[in-house]
Amino acid sequence: MRRSSSGNGADPMERRVIVKSFVSEPPRYSRSQVEAFEWLAAAHALAASTRTGRAERSGALRERIMDLLLRYSCAPEHIGSRRSDIPDFMHTDWQRMTIFNLQESPRGRGLGIRNAFYAGTADRVVEALFSRDTQPPSDLIHVSCTGYVSPSPIQRLIERKGWNRSTRAVQVYHMGCYAALPALRIAAALTECGGARAEIVHTELCTLHFNPADHSPVQLIIQTLFADGHIRYAVVHDEARNRADGAFEIVALQEEVVPDSLDDMTWTVSEWGFEMTLSRDVPGKIADALPRFLVELFSKAGMKYSDEGEGAVFAIHPGGPRILDSVQELLGLKEIQLRLSRMILFERGNMSSATLPHIWMAAAADASVKPGSIIVSLAFGPGLTIAGAIFRKC
Repeated sequence: MRRSSSGNGADPMERRVIVKSFVSEPPRYSRSQVEAFEWLAAAHALAASTRTGRAERSGALRERIMDLLLRYSCAPEHIGSRRSDIPDFMHTDWQRMTIFNLQESPRGRGLGIRNAFYAGTADRVVEALFSRDTQPPSDLIHVSCTGYVSPSPIQRLIERKGWNRSTRAVQVYHMGCYAALPALRIAAALTECGGARAEIVHTELCTLHFNPADHSPVQLIIQTLFADGHIRYAVVHDEARNRADGAFEIVALQEEVVPDSLDDMTWTVSEWGFEMTLSRDVPGKIADALPRFLVELFSKAGMKYSDEGEGAVFAIHPGGPRILDSVQELLGLKEIQLRLSRMILFERGNMSSATLPHIWMAAAADASVKPGSIIVSLAFGPGLTIAGAIFRKC
């Protein structure tokens, strides 16, 4: 990711792509994972009663669903709490639900209402994240896989701020959990095309797409794993001597689609919301491809994985505890190398594309991650796509 320029016989001056200035905007509501289990058990029981029309005892239904949750779902030992922008999760008064009016429909409200809720929330979040900005960035990149709206939240921000002639808008939508890494690649390219500073903003409302009418193990895992998350950060080309504390130099980026894996992870639009499917083969296929992927990623950075991997910090997207455990076992990583990934999963859950930037933000603020440290960042998503980056802490 390094570029050189020279003139009048001067020595070449290296310019590096720098990621910095992380700011998170917490979703409005927070529940512990224990409380989330209780809400989900009540919601699934009510959805089942509504769908069948049978007056089966609610207590028995809740106990049955809770047994399934305890058997299949992400336990409180792995996820302590999650956040959402939907007030429904804070109560069980089904008559005043915004989305999950399960007495009327076992799936809750349709996609049109859900997407309108996304549009209003994303607009508010983007406004809050940029409320103090007076200098326009050259580029604004909006990343999301949980809602569609056009004009987009960043276009509305540009209009409100009067940045119409100075800021370019780019939408990076529906890639899934790995989208932060393609967004970095786009931002780096834009700053080379006359841009001084690209700002990336993520608005993910994963909880908007829960379906309490689907009691399958995969859906129970999804509904106890995903959460909402919002974050922004800047990408600039900066001379080495001017790099800021709490920032990272992008040393290498890589992305590929694993062969014969197209149906192993999907994220599609349906009448009642977006629907995700996950195959049991995902961890195994990632494990098969990852060692070679890392060797090539380190080679792009002019390094050898065998030399540098043991001392690196691994910022891995926590698609779930099993993904982290599988990668740790496969690569022989120490627990301290995965500490930040497990910490963000425990504190916030899986926020889709916003998760990796929260791990980067934690690494930027963590004094134990010393300047010069190598950070290996990996994420996985539909395709089956593996995306990776190597950072060096400034």
